Amino acid sequence: MSVEAPKLDPITFEVLRSSFEYTCERMSNVLQRASFSPIIYDMVDYSNGIFDSRIQLLGQTANCPVHLAAMHFSAQACVAKYGVLAPGDVVVLNDPYQGGTHTPDVTMTAPIYYGDELLGYAVSRAHWTDVGGGGAGGQAFGTHIAAEGLRLPPTKLVEGGKLNEDLVAIIRNATRVPQYVDGDIQAQLGALRAAEIELTRLANKYGLDVLHEGMREVIDYTERMTRAAIERIPDGTYEADDYADTDGFQPEPIRLHVKITVKGDELNVDFEGTDAASLGSINSPMANSASAVYYSLKFFLNPDAPANAGFYRPITIDIPEKTWLNPVWPSPTIGCTTLASSKICAAIWQALAKAIPERIVAPTFSECNWFVASVADSAGDLYVFSDLPAGGWGGTPYRDGMNVTMDPLGNCMNLPAENAEMLFPVEYDSVEMRMDSGGPGEYRGGVGMEFQVRFGGRGELNMECSRTRAGSPGVNGGYSSPPQTQSRIATDGSRHTIGGLTPEGEFISCLLAGSPFSDGESFLFESTGGGGWGDPLKRDPAAVLDDVLDEYVSAKAAHDVYGVVLDIAAERVDEVATTLRRDQLRASRASERSVASNAV
Repeated sequence: MSVEAPKLDPITFEVLRSSFEYTCERMSNVLQRASFSPIIYDMVDYSNGIFDSRIQLLGQTANCPVHLAAMHFSAQACVAKYGVLAPGDVVVLNDPYQGGTHTPDVTMTAPIYYGDELLGYAVSRAHWTDVGGGGAGGQAFGTHIAAEGLRLPPTKLVEGGKLNEDLVAIIRNATRVPQYVDGDIQAQLGALRAAEIELTRLANKYGLDVLHEGMREVIDYTERMTRAAIERIPDGTYEADDYADTDGFQPEPIRLHVKITVKGDELNVDFEGTDAASLGSINSPMANSASAVYYSLKFFLNPDAPANAGFYRPITIDIPEKTWLNPVWPSPTIGCTTLASSKICAAIWQALAKAIPERIVAPTFSECNWFVASVADSAGDLYVFSDLPAGGWGGTPYRDGMNVTMDPLGNCMNLPAENAEMLFPVEYDSVEMRMDSGGPGEYRGGVGMEFQVRFGGRGELNMECSRTRAGSPGVNGGYSSPPQTQSRIATDGSRHTIGGLTPEGEFISCLLAGSPFSDGESFLFESTGGGGWGDPLKRDPAAVLDDVLDEYVSAKAAHDVYGVVLDIAAERVDEVATTLRRDQLRASRASERSVASNAV
């Protein structure tokens, strides 16, 4: 590595570094407060970043990680089409094959000038409620990307300060919720304007030479920290697999294979051996797959370093073309951010478990569980609403995983039940933690949730999820969590599996498209927890007792999995009986391993 020596004093450097991050925070505050779509202002499904004149990331907010490392692909596509953008221009796109992710993620890019000099670019990406297509939210789960709604190549939304009203009219015509369009557009434009104001303020205060030097040094600083972190990982090659349950058409799981090679201060991520592009819509375009790689590694490569383009420099990514992680048009991609990226993350964490087992975290529930439904009220008016039923994170080397937390792909929130019931003709019957959903381990995976929503009129439900064949894998001897399940609750209270494994063991596709619901019927989703870390028989019996009392773990699981014998009435552990039970379980496991070895 050869980088130019720093020239700024430490105080100026730190003020500029913080100012780049603050600029992005200002962008996000404006966007969230001014947007019209609940998925933006309540669920926080957006991201903002600033870039230098060479489209190198300078700063970002802690919004959706899967957006953030993909946005430079969008900005590059805009500049590739139009050249250097002029003052007052804003380019919009959502094409997955030109720097986008899935079609509802709409990205706007604007240049920032100081006088005649280009300082850099502001980029804002937000998930719009609906951009048309064969299913609400674009979730048609078909075989062609055309079913996923309006697909905009880089197009000037604003030129010389003048809004392209014809383009806005086209967007309104394509969506099921035109009432959100104008507000969301203005909110993103406001975010871009906030970035311009803040960078101009910095240029006024410090001058162009100091500002440009700060941009260079903050990127170099992150590169140095990242290289040092890579050097702390033992040299070698580490491999792992993960799977998507289905693409909606193929009956077998779709494989993802990753090979991580560490050599000195550089790291290569290779996906050779990954299955070919899918017929169904779980494919992930290159920008999305690369972003997933970066955020997955960030957790273990000095997460405290400023998030900018310096992180990308020591990392190379190889993804064979025409695989489901690097498809070509017209492969559908609606599940790319929500499904594919989480599987990339889970596979990378499992590979790293072989390199740094003492530091690794078990995979999360590895899903977004993106739920979108349309529902008509008694007057016939149609509404589209969305939610993200979260699950548990994996156990860590130090403590249990987090309960009911969004997957690492996004720092999004669930839609508050009170807001949902106020805005849409639905009622939330339950939002509660799911017992025994965390993977058992010395440090248990966080638990998932039970999410049940009742339709107040005729509706159609679309949902992308996975982990319905098997739950989240454990690491270092930890166990997997149970699968996720989707069910319809009829008005008479009877329950019917509509996605995942039925009670008889039959698998039903978990990609729900246009699943009909009648007035009064409910949808029940049971999310899973994270994988366990370490042998469950090493878990502190007192912690198991606390889990049972908190209803995270059942008394039966405490006995059968953790080997802990409880006196629930006295709220105590029977230490003698627990020691005996754990000895029995260890002997049973040894016998099972011996039988399996002889069979092989």
